[in-house]
Amino acid sequence: MSREAWVLVVLAAVAALATLVGAVLLAVRVVRTRRMLGALGVGGKVAFYGALIYTILPVDVLPDPIYLDDMGVLAGALIYLGRLAAKQRAAQRAAGDASSGTLPAAPPTGPRR
Repeated sequence: MSREAWVLVVLAAVAALATLVGAVLLAVRVVRTRRMLGALGVGGKVAFYGALIYTILPVDVLPDPIYLDDMGVLAGALIYLGRLAAKQRAAQRAAGDASSGTLPAAPPTGPRR
């Protein structure tokens, strides 16, 4: 094998390893969001388990040495779960403000320094 071929093989291996590490890191972040699933409803559970099942199963849009599709599905699930969590926090704050009968504090109007 020529020197150029070895360089291409090494670069391909490094690229495959980098995408594998990225997919694993995204999977870990998705798994860490599992503790919020009870509060996020059915949509959150479907996004969570659907992303994990797609990542684990060997049937993919792209062949398995290329983890870009897996990373896209995991990133999409994280974005969706993050938005669901933000909506839930906003709803809890609104319910807390409504139940206490107080209005949110006005921003300070003094001179800026």
